[in-house]
Parts: sequence; C-alpha cells; structure tokens
Amino acid sequence: MGRYIIEFTNIIWGLPLLILLIGGGIFFFFYSGLAPFRYFRHAFRILIGKYDDPDDPGDINHYEALSTALASTIGMGNISGVAIAIATGGPGAIFWMWISAFFGMATKFFSCSLAVMYRRKDENNELQGGPMYVITEGLGKNWRPLAIFFSLAGMIGVLPLFQVNQFTQAIRDIFLIPAGVDNVMGINMVMGLSLAAISALVIFGGIKRIGKVVGKLVPIMIAVYFIVVILILLLNSTDIIPAFRSIFQDAFTGNALLGGALGQLIITGVRRGTFSNEAGIGTAPMAHSAAKTNEPIREGLVAMLGPAIDTLLVCTLTALALIITGVWINPDTDGITLTAIAFEKALPGAGTYILMVCVLFFALTTLFAFPYYGTKCFAFVFGAKYKKLYNYIYLIGIFVSAVTSLNVLISFVDGVYALMAIPTMTSTLLLAPRVRKEFKKYFSKIKSH
Repeated sequence: MGRYIIEFTNIIWGLPLLILLIGGGIFFFFYSGLAPFRYFRHAFRILIGKYDDPDDPGDINHYEALSTALASTIGMGNISGVAIAIATGGPGAIFWMWISAFFGMATKFFSCSLAVMYRRKDENNELQGGPMYVITEGLGKNWRPLAIFFSLAGMIGVLPLFQVNQFTQAIRDIFLIPAGVDNVMGINMVMGLSLAAISALVIFGGIKRIGKVVGKLVPIMIAVYFIVVILILLLNSTDIIPAFRSIFQDAFTGNALLGGALGQLIITGVRRGTFSNEAGIGTAPMAHSAAKTNEPIREGLVAMLGPAIDTLLVCTLTALALIITGVWINPDTDGITLTAIAFEKALPGAGTYILMVCVLFFALTTLFAFPYYGTKCFAFVFGAKYKKLYNYIYLIGIFVSAVTSLNVLISFVDGVYALMAIPTMTSTLLLAPRVRKEFKKYFSKIKSH
C-alpha cells in the first residue's frame, strides 16, 4: 500500500502541477502589479492594527488570522521538511523553495482576498470562508462538485500526519533510544495519546481560542528559533557565503553527490516549498476568511506576508544550519533527526535540547491550527451542526500518525496537498479579475482619505 501511495504522489507532482502552482504564481505576481512588494509597508500597518474595527464582521483580528495561518505553515516542514529537501535534492532545492515562496506571496494575496470576498454565513449563522465558498459563491452552484472535492481532500490533508510523526521521531531518536529505551512502538503510542490530549484542550474551543493561543505562541517560537540559528551562523560566519554559493550553484545543475537531475531537483524544491508555505493549497484562505474586516484586500495583503516569514526566513535559517555544519552530505538519516545532528554539531551539549524546545512549539501550534481547517471542510460537506465530529477524527489521526512510517506519510500528505491545489488554483485564476477590480477600488479609497 505504501509503495502505491508514493508512486501516486510522484505522478501527480509532475509538470502540470508545477505549471499550475509556479506558473499561476508568476501570473498573479505580474497581474497584481507587483502588489506583494509595493505594499509591504501598508500590509504591516494593517497587521499591527492601524485599521482594526471591532465592529467589522469576522471572529479574529488581522494579527490572529495571520498567526493562525502561520501556525499551520511554520511547523515541522520548516525544520524536518527542509532537511528532507536537502537530503534528497541537495542545497539547490532551497533555491526552488525560495521561488515557490516568492511567487507564492502573490498567490496568497489573491486567494485570501477571495476568501473574504466570498465568505457567507452557515446554518449556525457563523461566518465561513475558504476555497469551497469561493468556488460556490464566486463561480456558481454548478461548480459545487469541485468545492466538495476540495473539502474532502482538505479533511485528509490537514490531518497532522507529518507533524506528529516527526515530533515522535525526534523524542525517540534524540532522547529515548540513546538512553536505552527501545520499546519504539510503546513510546510512539504514549506520545500520540499525549499529543491528542493536549490538542483537545485547545481545539474544542474553536477559532477564537485557537487564535488567542497561537497568537501568543507564534512570535515566541519564531524569535527563539531565529536567535538560535543566528548564533550558529555567527559561530560559523566564514561559511555563510559558501553556503549561499552552494545553494545557487546546485540550483541549476543538481547535486552530483545525490545524482540529482535538474527537473527532479525543481520538483523537490517546489514540493517542499509548497508544503512549507501552503501557497495555492487552500488552507490559509480558511484562516484569513475569519478576519474582522470589511475590506477583502486588507486581508489579502496581510496573507501575502506568510510565505516571506515562513519560507524566505525560517526555512532559509534551517537550510543554512544544515549546509554550514555539513551534516546533509551522505546522511544516514533524514527529517528532524538530521536537523538535530546539525544543531548538536554547531552547539555541542546544548544544540539538541534547544532544537527540541523549538520543535515542541512548532509541532503544537500546527496541531492547534489544522483542525480548524478540517472542521470547516467537514461542515461544508456534511453540515455545520456536525462539524465538531471532525475533531474526534483529527485526534485519532494524531495517534495513527505517531506510529506510521515517515516515507509513506510524507508522500500521502504531498499527494493530498496536490489534490487540494487543483480546485484552489483553478478558482483563484478564474476569479483573479474580480480581485484586481477590488484592489483598484480599495486603493483609490485609501488615497482619497
């Protein structure tokens, strides 16, 4: 079964999907008039609350909406996902992760603006948004099968399979096995149950509780990780420029040590970049649709900051730590364990423990954010009154992913993400002219005040 999942994912992550994601991002980038870079300052002003109005429709403010989106993207993909990318594709894979984030900023601007434009109230009189509502409200009821397709894929795609698997691997490989504890299955089961219990305390409180919790945790986890990796870079400052040089050199040649062909290298980078920042997948629009605002463009501008923070900053820090320490060359392991080896090599005696603190924050914030997306997808298909049932499915998913193989899990998640991208990108491309029209109207209004 695992072999078929891996083969399916390798097939679907081919040239057509690459063109849809990167080609779509390039189109959005130029079609927006380079908005992701022209309006960075305005986006930060929105983020810090300059335009907040508590009477606007929505559940959480702009900052909490971005924090919720970042909680699901800044996770294990930024630590172990980068390690997997470099271990399988070499340093050049990071360049293509950057490309996915660079144009992904424009994709998020369009998709998240649409999520606010086409949100509506469900049968519980609660405001809902996301690609499924963009499809049905923006393209029409005849497109509902595509919306259901997204929702079904979304329910599976946001199960915390990769995050839990890598967290349990880190605890097991870094601490327990070296201490002589060899009951691997028993360890995984206990950790799976523990993570499920912790997650239940937060996720049953809904988006308002999730927004408040992750709003506090996200800046802390980014700051701690940033400080630690900067310290590693300062201790190895002479290796920084060679590290960047190896990224750019390998980006167009593939890495000889890994036997990488250029086409496969690009796919590896884009695949891991998309997993990291989720631009074009459809999860972020669900978080940003909950923002308190009457201006869709404002939330689109806030959303575009996500890939810059997630991939261009956090993933780059991880990549530099891996390349500078040299642990990526012919690794005996991959994922989170490889990153732990890099941290320990750079900061002997303390590196592993510091990384584990970061991993704890990264894993938990993702676990708290993902079920919100799943309940929205579940409610769209089965009705809002049943949406809390998804939380139980989610908690079971935490336990299952703690005891499953990494290779199968990551291929499974990648495959489902690819399925989610098809309806998300299709609807965003078709409705892009409406975002551009709203964009012009918004800034003409801003300039007149």
